[in-house]
Amino acid sequence: MGAPNIGDRERFSARLDAAFARGWLSNDGPLAKEFERRVAQAAGTRYAVATCNATSALQLAIRAADLTGEIIVPSLTFAATAHVVSWLGLTPVFCDVDPLTGQIDPDHARTLIGPRTSAILAVHLWGRTAPAERLEAVARRHGLALFFDASHAFACTRGGRPVGGFGDAEIFSFHSTKFVNAFEGGALVTNDESLARRVQSIRNFGITAEDEVSHVGINAKMNEASAAMGLTSLDSIDRFVARNLDNYRRYRAGLAGVPGIRLIPFDEGERHNYQYVVIEVDPRRAGISRDTLRHLLHQENVLARRYFHPGCHRMAPYADRPPLPATEHLSERVLALPTGMSVTRTQVAKICEIIRVVVVNSQAIAERVPMEVGAR
Repeated sequence: MGAPNIGDRERFSARLDAAFARGWLSNDGPLAKEFERRVAQAAGTRYAVATCNATSALQLAIRAADLTGEIIVPSLTFAATAHVVSWLGLTPVFCDVDPLTGQIDPDHARTLIGPRTSAILAVHLWGRTAPAERLEAVARRHGLALFFDASHAFACTRGGRPVGGFGDAEIFSFHSTKFVNAFEGGALVTNDESLARRVQSIRNFGITAEDEVSHVGINAKMNEASAAMGLTSLDSIDRFVARNLDNYRRYRAGLAGVPGIRLIPFDEGERHNYQYVVIEVDPRRAGISRDTLRHLLHQENVLARRYFHPGCHRMAPYADRPPLPATEHLSERVLALPTGMSVTRTQVAKICEIIRVVVVNSQAIAERVPMEVGAR
């Protein structure tokens, strides 16, 4: 949905040259430590633990909290959110979402709590925030751990509070597809000192002191090259957000009044990264399906994505799970459009024009485009 944001390559090169000069390329080097400080500052938390990727950070959170049994997870998310639960031998129990926002539904989550439930793993979807306060109330009432997959929501706020301090911990992704990236990277942020220390140990083979291994652990540390890239991205964060916001507003203006096309909004009273521009296609009003629109955009070299399709509960490893009406409704209708530093104002205008032309001519197009196109 856009090329990676690179930032200032000279700053990156200078940081990497300094790492080479020090001869310190991994194992909690000074760049990784600086990256952790800056991530914690952005998240408004006492601790940030940098990792090689966000998937590992999610696994570390579950392991460090000694969770067992079942974890409630929204189905409308990237497969990794569910996979980390299954990979550790626990069972993801899939929760439905709000049909307008796509965020996890706390009321449905509450009905899924059973004797084996140990936690809720919520998701801040598309850079908009989940109903954190309601989820915190549910978790407290039932004695559950609460974690947030905040892969989409770095540098965002809810109620004026930075994403990072909700629940027991939140996990960011700094994969190259994210607006702030470290090539590959992640971080767990928390205000819980005990949890942070345990995660720090487990991500480094369970080592707690020289020649002392206190936990079963893995190698999930962030190296200095990734930290250098992460720091360089952080240096340019205001520029990245400004471009994303400009693109979002131009999409909003360009798609205004197009029948059946709803741009999922941001609350501009909060701080957002505007990383994901997502539309919902109503096939009855637009006269064309989301998948046909996507196919036609691809024909014009506009690489829009179904985000996310299908819901995790319909993927092969989990396909025996109960239906989730709102998730299935949205997963058949939402489409993420290109944005980021590589996407120009002219390109946004052309994308909007293509969508408008497709909808205006939907009847003629529907007669010519094969019905099975959506399966490709």
